[in-house]
Amino acid sequence: MLERDPRRLAAWAAAALILILLAAWYVARSRPGDEGSAAPAPAGIEVRPQGTGGGRVVVDVAGAVNQPGVYRLPSSARVEDALKRAGGATRRADLSQVNRAAKVEDGRQILVPARVRPPAAGVAAPAQAPPGSPGAQPVNLNTATLEQLDQLDGVGPSTAQKILDYRQEHGGFGSVDELDQIAGIGEKRMAALREHVRV
Repeated sequence: MLERDPRRLAAWAAAALILILLAAWYVARSRPGDEGSAAPAPAGIEVRPQGTGGGRVVVDVAGAVNQPGVYRLPSSARVEDALKRAGGATRRADLSQVNRAAKVEDGRQILVPARVRPPAAGVAAPAQAPPGSPGAQPVNLNTATLEQLDQLDGVGPSTAQKILDYRQEHGGFGSVDELDQIAGIGEKRMAALREHVRV
């Protein structure tokens, strides 16, 4: 059996040790270290990659909000988020007309309408002049009620009913002149009514 040279064996051992160290160094470099990796996100927080386009939208919030204006929001935002960015709705806002759960869309306007104020208590609406009186609007023969026709000068309840019956039978009045087809309306009454009725 050939004797092995101790120097040659030592050289082989040193070479093997260097190879092992190089392999360990390479494996350590290929794994992500603590410095190169991002810290894990807390539970419940969505991490969005940066540099990907389309992650934000621009909306115009207007109407009954405290700070109307143009705002940039995440693309996943809802109308409620946009209202919060605009300082919230005012006390006059009618939020029943706004879908606060809807997703915002880029370039859209979110308009919050204001509530319509009812007339103050004790303030009556302006009274309309009775039909046939000076300053009153002419009565439409095709839409007038029995009460409105009855208030016309020279027209009683029975004549008013005849006008309604004629309107029903003929599908409405084509002109005011058709009133002379109704029994009880003569030339004098027709002349008096002409200024107070229309079709």
